[in-house]
Formats: sequence, C-alpha cells, structure tokens
Amino acid sequence: MNAKPVLLILAVITAFSCTPKYSSWVDTSIGTGEHGHVFVGASVPHGMVALGPFSVSVGWDWCSGYHISDSSVVGFAHTRVSGTGICDLVDISLMPVTGSITPERGSLDNPSGGMWSKADRSREVSVPGYFSVPLERYGILAEMTATERTGIQRYTFPQSDSSAVIFDMENGGGFDRATSWKIEKVSDTAVRGWRFSSGWAKNQKTFFHAEFSRPFDSFTPLRDGLYARVGFKTKKGEKIMVKVGISYVSLEAAEANLLAEQPGWDFEKVRSDAAMAWETELSKIRIKTSDASAKRIFYTSLYHALIHPSIFNDVDGAYRGADDKVHPDPGHKTYTVYSLWDTYRAEMPLLSIIEPDRVGDMMANMLDIFDEQGKLPIWHLVANETGTMPGHAGIIVLSDAIVKGIGGFDKGRALEALKVSAMVPERGLPQRLEYGYSPADIIRGGSVAQDMENCIADAALANAAGVLGDKEAEAYFRERSHSWMNFFDKETLFIRGRKSDGSWLEPFNPYESNHRGSPYVEGNAWQYTWLVPHDLDSLISLYGSRERMLERLDTLFLADERVDGENASPDITGLIGQYVHGNEPSHHITYLYTMAGEPRKTAEKVREVLYGLYTDGPDGIAGNEDCGEISAWYILSSLGIFQPEPGCKRFWFGSPIFDSAEIDVPGGVFRIVTNGNGKDHPYIGSVKLNGEPYDKGWIDYDDIMKGGVLEFTMTD
Repeated sequence: MNAKPVLLILAVITAFSCTPKYSSWVDTSIGTGEHGHVFVGASVPHGMVALGPFSVSVGWDWCSGYHISDSSVVGFAHTRVSGTGICDLVDISLMPVTGSITPERGSLDNPSGGMWSKADRSREVSVPGYFSVPLERYGILAEMTATERTGIQRYTFPQSDSSAVIFDMENGGGFDRATSWKIEKVSDTAVRGWRFSSGWAKNQKTFFHAEFSRPFDSFTPLRDGLYARVGFKTKKGEKIMVKVGISYVSLEAAEANLLAEQPGWDFEKVRSDAAMAWETELSKIRIKTSDASAKRIFYTSLYHALIHPSIFNDVDGAYRGADDKVHPDPGHKTYTVYSLWDTYRAEMPLLSIIEPDRVGDMMANMLDIFDEQGKLPIWHLVANETGTMPGHAGIIVLSDAIVKGIGGFDKGRALEALKVSAMVPERGLPQRLEYGYSPADIIRGGSVAQDMENCIADAALANAAGVLGDKEAEAYFRERSHSWMNFFDKETLFIRGRKSDGSWLEPFNPYESNHRGSPYVEGNAWQYTWLVPHDLDSLISLYGSRERMLERLDTLFLADERVDGENASPDITGLIGQYVHGNEPSHHITYLYTMAGEPRKTAEKVREVLYGLYTDGPDGIAGNEDCGEISAWYILSSLGIFQPEPGCKRFWFGSPIFDSAEIDVPGGVFRIVTNGNGKDHPYIGSVKLNGEPYDKGWIDYDDIMKGGVLEFTMTD
C-alpha cells in the first residue's frame, strides 16, 4: 500500500481535529464599544497573564486599556481586568519601536511624540489565545500568545540599526501610579524587574522575568529607570521573540514560572496550546441553533465569562496573601479579580455548573483570605481588599457553594468565616444593629444599598447555616435578612432612604440618581425596590397581594426611560423603562414574575433583553461587562434557566432560545431540548425532566449536575 495517501489522510484528520469549532464563534470585538470595557488580547481561561495592547487614552471607557474608538497603542501589557468600571493592572508593558522615541505615554494630538503608534485595525487579528496588530509608525508586526503565567511576543521588524523593545514601568491602566520599580539586565538575552504601584489596589507588587530569542546589542535605562531600551540591529522581516514570566511573589518566582511554562521558543505551539485550552473550555456547553448571531453572542459571552477570576499562585503554589506575606502552596489554586458584587448573581452560579471543582478552589482561597484579613473578600484584587461596592458578596458566594454541596473546602471553617464576616462592624452594620436599618442621615451615601445587599448576604448565610445544622445562626440571620422592609414606603410604594428618627429622606424623586451620594448605589428607587430576590414573599405582603405586586412590577418596565440628577450614575444603561440591564441590581428582576406565578411575563421580558440588549457588534453589551457577569446572564437565560435567589439551588425557568444545548457536568451531560422553538414561540407550554412530566417552575442544581434531559415545549 502506498504510504503517501495514508499520511495525507492522517494529516487531514489531524488538521480537522485541531480546527476550532466553538472558539471560531468568538468575536472579541463584542463589548469593545460603548461601555463594555472588555479585555482584548491573548490569554488562556482564568489566566494570570492577559497580554494585550493599551491605548494612549485613559478614562472610564479605557478601563481595560482598549476601546474601539481609539486605535493608538502605547504598549503591550501582561495583566488586565476585563469589563470593570475602575481601571487597574495593565502592568509590565513592552513596546517594540524603531528610531528615536521619547519614553512617555504621549498624546493623540502629537503622532510623533511619546512612543505610541497607531495600530492598523484593518489587519488586526484577535482570537481566543492570540492577538496581532501592525504598528504603523514603526512598520512592526506585533504578535502575542500566552500560557497561564507567561506571555510570548513575536515582533517582525523592518531593516533598522535602531530597532528596540521598550520596557515601561511607568504606564499602567491610567488610574494608578508606580511607587517602586526596577528594570535590570541579567544577561545579553534576559531582563528582569518589578513594578509596585498604588491605584484601585493600593499595594500592588508585580515581578517579571523576560528572555529574548537572540542577544540584544544594547541595554539603556531611561527616565530614572522607569523605562529601559533593549536595542537591536535588524534585517528586513527579522523576527525577534520575547517571553515574559509574571509573579506576584518574587523575581525568582517569575523566572520559575517562565521556565516551567515556556522552556523553549516554539511560538506556534504556545499559540496552539492556548487555542486548545479555550476550545476545551468553550466546548463544555454545546448549543444547536440556526441563529448565527445568537451563536456568536453565546460563545463570546462564554469566552468573557472564563477570563476571571484569574489564577494568582505561582507554579509551585506559592502566592502573596492579603496580609502582604508570601504563603506556601495551600493545596489548592488561588485566584484574584473577585468582582463579587457583580458576579454573585450569574457568573458564579454559571461556574458552579460548568466548573464546580474550580469554584471549590475559589472557596478554599476565600477562606485563606479570611484568615489573612479577618473577613471574607468583598472585591479582592491582587492581594488587596478594595472594599468596592455595597454589602458583603463574599458571604453570598461562599454560602451558595455550601448550599450546593460543592467540595474542595472545609465547611465548618467556612461557616465560622461566614458568621465572623457578617459581624465585622463596618459597611453600615453598627447602625443597622442599633436602629434596625441603615439610616440615611448617618450613613451618607449608599445607606439603602448597603442594607439591602447585606440582607441578601444574611439570607444566604441563613441557608448555609441551615444546611450545616446551625439552627441558632440560621434563625438569627434569617431575621436580620428582613431589615430592608423598613425602607418600604406604603404611600409611594417605593424603597426609600430613611433617617435615624424614622422620617423619610426628602426630597424624593424615584428617577433621581446620584452616583454615590444618594441612598442607592449605581441606581435609583425604581431598581432598588425590587432588590429582594431572597424575600419575595415579604415584598408581596407589603404590597398587599400577589396581584398588586405584579401590577406594580409591570410599571417598572413601562416607566419613562430617563435618569434625573446632575451626578447620575453612568452605570445606568440598557434600559427597558426603569429596568436597567447594564447594571447588576436589576439582573434577577425579570425572573420575579415566574417566582410569583406569572411565567408568561418572565418569558416576554427575558426575550426582550436577549434580543434587544445583546448584539454581535462592538456595542453589543449594555453596560460594563463586569468580569463575566453580563455575559453569564446571557448564557444562563438563553439556555432557559437562571438562579435569582443567592444561596439557593433553584434555577428558575425563563425562555430558552436554542433548539438544544448540552452541558458537561460531573454526572455526564445535562441536555436541554426545546421543541417548537422560535421567536414567535417564547412561552413554555410544558416541561419534562428525563422523560417524565415536570410541574415546577424551576430545576434543582442537583438535578442539573446529575445529568439528564430537560425538555421544554414552547408555544405562542
């Protein structure tokens, strides 16, 4: 037999097996316009390294360093936050150049100043695990890919005696400043150093070790060592690679990470491995639909949902703790970028289904953070507690994991951490305990938001205590979870700020928003009136009946789409009436209809959001993407399920939009089948679970994780 045809067939089979099937549907431009703030660049799922370009421009819409409106590139940095409303990281930047440059960020009105270049976006390539773009000023093609803790860049230079790579320790995300730095030559192929900074994370320490693929001709420190120029003489089309290891522990750890994850110089293999890592993760949910746009939105959403939380430990398991001490391997992975106020609502419930083992590691990590800082994380960023956003969402996600029976962490230790964290005298708790609620004249700004988020945390804690048999804690925190009821005004039918003497805060305008200066945070009375997913029965009782509550809920979606106030929150985006999909306090609201026995309206509203507030264009995300949260809402809701109640195992039904979906779970495969699906059939007519008629409006987490078939029959 002729061997050549056999080899050809094998080559074709191999090529086909490596062809991205699910990641090919990812469009990384989605969310780069408007206020999406998503990361664009090269990474692997949950990677420590997120290597990509950042622009000259700074400001709110450049929180990730990249926005579709600005094609400037001032460098390629190795760390990033994706979708946030505050900027940080963007650390350890390298910029390939030719000729003379001024080591500074520069300005858009001076194209020959600084060291920035315009990028040729028409030739930009951005796919999961790989990014490339031509730099017009220098005639250089920059390519990059990544492993968990390292990045590698390949620069194609023109002929020049003054080619160089600039190491930049000054410029981060634009909201921080360098406090200590070092860039030093180790050999004629190696450079190492650090950037310590203060910004959102007040005490940030990032170390790096860089290796070049060939010896450099010169090494020149610039501007008090904030920059260094690594010089080369290059031929036309010459490719020079540089690989960088990152650590938050030490220089030695950064070098060890690089040696462990990239011992060689095979750029294409690193790129292929990164692509395969994404393909493996994205293939955990396999949808069937003829709607190509929805498919792009779905897999891009899943891609965004798997960027954070990010690996924080080195290859030997060591990590920098919240106490600023280096800790040895605790026996589990550690993570950072815990955007918990955002992600407890949809992102963490999604990960509890598709990555329960990883969630177990995260919970163990949160217990380590508790030991190191005396409370569970709130909004934790590279060993720093930023304290951003109201309430205590760390309590919510840990309680949720306990209730769901997720393994990998000590439940007894977790319950103690929950109870201690819930009694830390901060975030309005002393006033809440004294008055029974958080008074607006004592807590200036966010009194209602703090109290209501703390109520949700208390309810989740009560559920966890009940599961673990602590009846005393269950009763105490259940009672405390109702304190929000003090804010309900029976005259206006809104949740309002209340003063310490019991009187209402005046004047009152339910449409008014003051970003952080009102009782509400990033919202107004319209949205916060419904922030009770844990206590819907009490809300119904305050309205007097289920019917009256539902009628009032209708008015939320019919109200004027306006936001009053001179300092209105920019986060109030994606409006349907006064429902605000672009910000998290609204994310459960469409499901309140089903929870109150009116699933038809949930179906209508969920479909309106899925088809009206998500697109496959750069402006396809209605608000900050928020570390996977906006994306996770789409993923779960498009599948037809959502968990509105934190610390609970019920995933309520909405309106599935795909013909079928298969989800890999510990018990095998959980399959969702939708019969009679279509845009004109949004309502669930009947449900079967594993072939048997099913009459509940929700499915239990345990039934999902066992695997099986959930079958919807849709109607008009």
